[in-house]
Amino acid sequence: MIEAKAQQQNRRQDEAYVSPSVPVATGKAPGMKIRLLSENAGVKHYVIILAKGDEVMSGLTDFARQNKVTSASFTAIGAFSHATVAWFDDTRKEFRLIPIEQQVELVSMIGNIALVNDQPVVHTHVSVASSNGTVLGGHVINAFVFPTLELFMTVYPIPLHKESDEATGLKLIEPLLK
Repeated sequence: MIEAKAQQQNRRQDEAYVSPSVPVATGKAPGMKIRLLSENAGVKHYVIILAKGDEVMSGLTDFARQNKVTSASFTAIGAFSHATVAWFDDTRKEFRLIPIEQQVELVSMIGNIALVNDQPVVHTHVSVASSNGTVLGGHVINAFVFPTLELFMTVYPIPLHKESDEATGLKLIEPLLK
């Protein structure tokens, strides 16, 4: 019993954690293609296709900056060659990294874009399935496309801002903040 607890403690110490405000490297989605599908009353609908090898968070961050996105929502399907997702550990106020070192099908991807210090920040969660049907999910740290990612985004004309939540240390959308 004591040995099992010691092994469990050692596993916890080996787990990697990151702060909630991990910077995103840009310029890592050279195969990304974008098409504006419609625009009405300031609301824009896009299809964004990422190609083999493109990194998702980088591509979406580049898109948001280049198009001056201040609030948006999106969904996607596709697949990844590998990825890192994370789970928020409230006791540590950090994200525990969950590496995915295999090709996986993207079962579901949902996310949003809002402003932090007047800069667009992408926030997305995924569920992915491995070859045996096992599903993993979490907050996306990085994800590398294979062979494609098909994403539909709605960009809204009213900006949304995030502010720090004292209890968690996370930046959360404050809908009344202007």
